[in-house]
Amino acid sequence: MNSKQKVAVVTGSSSGIGHEISLILARNGFTTYATMRNMEKGSDLKSIAKDEKLPLYFMQLDVTDENSVKKAIKSVYDEVGRIDILVNNAGYGLTGAFEDLSLDEIKTQYETNVFGLIRTTQEVLPIMRKQRSGMIVNISSGAGRFGFPTGSAYVSTKFAVEGLSESMSYELEPFGIKTVIIEPGMIKTNFHNAVVVAKRSSEPSSPYAPLMAGMKDNLTKMLDNGSTAQYVAEIVLDAVKNENPKLRYLVGKDVEQLIDAKRKMSDEEFVNMMKQM
Repeated sequence: MNSKQKVAVVTGSSSGIGHEISLILARNGFTTYATMRNMEKGSDLKSIAKDEKLPLYFMQLDVTDENSVKKAIKSVYDEVGRIDILVNNAGYGLTGAFEDLSLDEIKTQYETNVFGLIRTTQEVLPIMRKQRSGMIVNISSGAGRFGFPTGSAYVSTKFAVEGLSESMSYELEPFGIKTVIIEPGMIKTNFHNAVVVAKRSSEPSSPYAPLMAGMKDNLTKMLDNGSTAQYVAEIVLDAVKNENPKLRYLVGKDVEQLIDAKRKMSDEEFVNMMKQM
């Protein structure tokens, strides 16, 4: 099949990486369904799709709602009769020292970043298995390969995505279904502006307040050298067009350098380097 016949579903498409992935797939001939929880946030994407006459369609999908997921995937399948690519992009970041995190805050983080991905993937897999073809693209993070202070909740969700993706890749390969993990570093999007700060960590009385302030300053500096969401989308496009894609794609010089250092260093050496950073 060529790209004009292939159907892609992208979650979390209202902004940032999901917005750019939806655009680049549609611009390259993929029939693309940009899904989002709040349809009102998709006005910019809709305007571009209309102006450029793109094969880009819009669907409400809340990855935390099982009925919403089932309804959206069924609607796509009923309309076009197949799904070739699922890009699991929906997610957000929760920051805060582990001691300060409430269990509810952690559960909410996992509900979107992990269980949301599981819901959409399990809903799509029977379709792809019947086709004996397809690709699951999971947007993880460089943070799925190493931890950092104040990131325990977010980082652990990405570690979960990494393990889940790698494990299911063995199971899906015999059915012609490929699994791809995208691991961006720092990306210049509104993702970081939308980061949720744990309630207790945002209070001046928190024993971790100095750490939170330091991490915020470092994040601002690191963003200056971050990659763009368009670059992530280009890597995704390369993967979905490749007949034999890699399991993992690092995206960004920052994360490439960190993973290279992690390979070459002992755990103690890598931890010491992260402390200095």
